[in-house]
Order: sequence, then structure tokens, then C-alpha cells
Amino acid sequence: MGKQIITQYGLIDISKEVIATLAGIAAMECFGVVGMVSSRVFSDGISEILGRDMYHKGVDVMVGKENELIIRVNVVVGYGIRMSVIAENVMERVKYTVQKFTGETVKSVDVKIQGVKIVD
Repeated sequence: MGKQIITQYGLIDISKEVIATLAGIAAMECFGVVGMVSSRVFSDGISEILGRDMYHKGVDVMVGKENELIIRVNVVVGYGIRMSVIAENVMERVKYTVQKFTGETVKSVDVKIQGVKIVD
């Protein structure tokens, strides 16, 4: 189950996969990010960079105690760019994008750098 929002008209249920897809697209728009990898490398057997339709597999979404979102993004970054700057950029972009499209509070965005790739 993802995030449920109760309104005067009824229930809105946003799946974790939808939130993960939003976060994945936002992360890929950041300078220095060259790809995403599965957060479940061992169970999925995927170790290569994910394609556009699979970005949600590179993101874990959890709902915290106070009903806020906690997001973990698994990225591959480009060689020669400061990783801390890329990670901060991803954190800001993902938080802004998910909050903008869902209207829900994002408590934290954790960035896990899974690899470095030389960019031509």
C-alpha cells in the first residue's frame, strides 16, 4: 500500500510505485546523474543501469510514523563531478517534485551512490 489521502469526496490512494517513478524521473533530471540501479540488486538480479520505464526499481519509498514519506534513491554518477554536490541536488529535486505532485510531506531523501561511470 502506498499513500492514502482522505478528502471530502472520497479516498485517494497513490501507490508507492507511482511515488518511486516520480522520484526516479526527478533524480535523472539532475546534473551528474547518469543512471539508476535497482535497490534490490540481489533479488532482481539486475546490476546494469535501468531504462526509463524501470526508474521506480531504483527507488525505495517508505511511509514514516507521522505519515510522511521517506525516499531512498540509488544512482550512478558521472566521473569527475563532486558526489556531494550531485547528492544534494538529487535530494532537493526529488523532495520538491514529489511534494509538488502528491501534496504530501517528504521527511527525507537518502541518496545511495551505487557506482561511477565515465561520461563521454
